[in-house]
Amino acid sequence: MVRGSNSAPAQLCAPDSPRSSESPPPSGVQGDLELELMGLANALYNLGTTVINDLTKEKDKPGGGKQVGHRVNDVIHYLATIDDMSQHVHTMVPMQVLADVDNSRNPMALTKERLERVATENQFMNGKIHAIDSYKKYLDEALIQNFPELSEYLLESSSQSHQEPEQASNAPTALSMPGEAMINGVLGA
Repeated sequence: MVRGSNSAPAQLCAPDSPRSSESPPPSGVQGDLELELMGLANALYNLGTTVINDLTKEKDKPGGGKQVGHRVNDVIHYLATIDDMSQHVHTMVPMQVLADVDNSRNPMALTKERLERVATENQFMNGKIHAIDSYKKYLDEALIQNFPELSEYLLESSSQSHQEPEQASNAPTALSMPGEAMINGVLGA
């Protein structure tokens, strides 16, 4: 296979690439694939600069050569190698990640945003669970107050749903104002 350059893989990295200074490429198929992808990026860059250079040259100049064809062949060879290597890589990449990369969004920033969103949704869901537990407690208290014969069933179900013992007393308790508002709002009373 003809390659555009015989330079070391570390020289294929962009100047701001963390790969050359922080860690070597992974071993095995993924490392080889990463090196081929860096080579493809380099070949695409070389193709782009060659096309620009050819467009700016005078058409009549002798000895111009057909550099674009050679560069296109390099890109095709890299793509063929990557396609062959893809048969041995079983890592799944979500389409949303690829779409975000295509839209020039940093995957690390996306990961951070998604983790923050999940944490926010988790807090919201914990608030809902707490609200439902609080509502159930107030509802049980109101039912015990108005229907004392149900108290053994209500206390039994609440002790099964919560692993920790309830702090309910046997005597009926008065509901607080927020609890009454919640029950009245839900029951429509």
